[in-house]
Amino acid sequence: MASPRLETYCCPNQDAATQLVMSFQAEVFCGVCIGSSSISLLLTVLQLLPKKGQSTRKMPKASSSSTILLLISICDILGSLGIIFRSSVWLGFPGFIANISVVNGTSVWPSVFCVGSAMWIQLLYSAGFWWLFCYAVDSYLVVRRSAGLSTIVLYHMMTWGLAVMLCVEGITLLYYPSLSSCENGLEHAIPHYITTYAPLLLVLVVNPILFRRTVSAVASLLKGRQGIYTENERRLGTEIQIRFFKIMLVFVICWSSNIINESLLFYLEMQPDINETPLKNIRSAALITWIIMGVLNPMQGFLFTLAFYGWTGWRVDLKWRKREIPWESMSSSTVGENTYPSPVNYQNNIHDSKKIAATDSQQTDEAISMMSEGNTSSDDRLTRSSPIYQGW
Repeated sequence: MASPRLETYCCPNQDAATQLVMSFQAEVFCGVCIGSSSISLLLTVLQLLPKKGQSTRKMPKASSSSTILLLISICDILGSLGIIFRSSVWLGFPGFIANISVVNGTSVWPSVFCVGSAMWIQLLYSAGFWWLFCYAVDSYLVVRRSAGLSTIVLYHMMTWGLAVMLCVEGITLLYYPSLSSCENGLEHAIPHYITTYAPLLLVLVVNPILFRRTVSAVASLLKGRQGIYTENERRLGTEIQIRFFKIMLVFVICWSSNIINESLLFYLEMQPDINETPLKNIRSAALITWIIMGVLNPMQGFLFTLAFYGWTGWRVDLKWRKREIPWESMSSSTVGENTYPSPVNYQNNIHDSKKIAATDSQQTDEAISMMSEGNTSSDDRLTRSSPIYQGW
């Protein structure tokens, strides 16, 4: 799981709330993390592998949206590997882990492992949050025809730059003046928690707004493509809206427990004694959400692939081959053009207008196809109703 408490635990002078959750059934918690991460890792890889029976026609260059979806899955896979490694060391070498919180310990490696593994997990999941935000931005820009593969470089710079900058800044402030003598009190840890949860809250607040605007723009494109809004167009718009809803639903399910847990622990930290009897229910709620985090955080990778692509099946084709993307049939379609110059100027103007209209329709179809990527039935209906498919 991904929590700023992992970094806080590396300080020898830990706060009482961090000690409460980190010392509660540590073996059971690590086992839960290993099990959840392993299942998510295997199912995510299974989802991404090519399946038997898929089209083998040559695949053109992928869109920026499909690249972003793949990068989100990669971040989740690497984050799950980090959780498995950290939890395995925690279970396999209890003596090694016990030296983490020892002041003036003889070995620096326990602290190095503690900080390194926590930063690895936090950095990758934070990058996944930023990539998910970029996906919402890119979906809106694609429909507005303001994005493309060229923007993926900007997304890389923003995602990895912000993820690394916020992670380093939060860790630096947390371990000031040094790892062996972290400052006491809640104030010095607050910037670390802010830099950790900022991208998460950004996705929770901004992504639904961008998705809603994208759905509205898609509806306008569907209406303007042929001047009518048929049942197929209405159904396609609904499926795109459902796809965005599934993405946000998975995100809320996997990370709402983190927000609840952190709120409860902050409340406990502000109390003079967290072991008081009136706080028993709050302590129990914090420990329950802590275990839930260990289950749901790693499962994000697999659940996201279900939201992105649906269930792709068990029949894996280990023989590598290029797969057709949904809009290939539209992007490869060509509109017949007169190769002979017309002697009459107004005929040339009519011909150019038809070319522009066909190109505009093709761009519209491709943009809408990218929104519904992974849904075969939607792509088929879109292709059949496409003016290009009909030879317009």
